[in-house]
Amino acid sequence: MKSPVHRCRDVEHGRGQGRAETNCLQAEQRIPISKDVITSSSASAMWFIRDICGIVCAVITWLLLLYAEFVVLFVMLLPSKNLMYSIVNGTLFNILAFLALASHLRAMCTDPGAVPKGNATKEYIESLQLKPGQVVYKCPKCCSIKPDRAHHC
Repeated sequence: MKSPVHRCRDVEHGRGQGRAETNCLQAEQRIPISKDVITSSSASAMWFIRDICGIVCAVITWLLLLYAEFVVLFVMLLPSKNLMYSIVNGTLFNILAFLALASHLRAMCTDPGAVPKGNATKEYIESLQLKPGQVVYKCPKCCSIKPDRAHHC
């Protein structure tokens, strides 16, 4: 009986390519990209998934930063009697707030990358030009080559 942490191994010598290989998706049977993904073919493509939970979390993050901007400017800096203190700290805070918003937007709209489905075929594994004895792990659920330190593709 296989334990939950059991890994199917595909080695250059061809071990482990029995029953599981018949369940692999062939190239013409691969699943197309979901309609929920907005992307273009260029290298600088915008990636955005219309997930309501993610959108709500992003809006809350932006509102919190907007509220922090309000508090710093109108509660802390404008009432201050020292003009130089207000200018330096206001400029520094606005630069850091802008960098935080830009980083958040870039992280939201960047493709995180994905493992291709059904790429654990004998031909693909042979094309990897593995060194003798090098092990490649295959996911038994989706028949894809697992990235290092991944539980499931």
